[in-house]
Amino acid sequence: MMNKEQKKNYISEMKNLFNTNDSVLVTHYQGLTVNQLDELRAEMRKHGIMFKITKNRITKLALKDTKCKDIADLFSGPTAIALSKDAISSAKILTKFSKDNQKLKIVGGFMGKEILKLEDVLKIATLPTLNEARAKIASIIQSPAQKLASILLAPSLKIAILALLKSKQST
Repeated sequence: MMNKEQKKNYISEMKNLFNTNDSVLVTHYQGLTVNQLDELRAEMRKHGIMFKITKNRITKLALKDTKCKDIADLFSGPTAIALSKDAISSAKILTKFSKDNQKLKIVGGFMGKEILKLEDVLKIATLPTLNEARAKIASIIQSPAQKLASILLAPSLKIAILALLKSKQST
């Protein structure tokens, strides 16, 4: 049980987390073991994502004056949240983990200025991460340059081959 000072600190910390992160994904974790939760936390931490078990009643108080205030109704039962700057990575990790551990239920969340339902989170999980998108763009940009170089080199290569064949025929 928390005393008044601890509650104030918790509310202040949660308000700060809600206001400084771009995405908040809400899950229910009933039935997961401590080891499973630790495994999920470790995976999230690798990607700079905070996975935090919440105290619903106090968390709802913290939500009141934040950009995430409209997701307060998602906080019921054993609830944990994933807080990050990158909703795509959070969604991918939670979706993959929930497929392997059906006791983790993704409820919804908040990204940017949008409230997310379960279907939205699942769609976001299919998007490429920022690094994947950068790699695709780089390969798209690189591809035309390689094609152009091969086109420019092709005529001289053909002339060289023809000249070689002619020289062999003359001798």
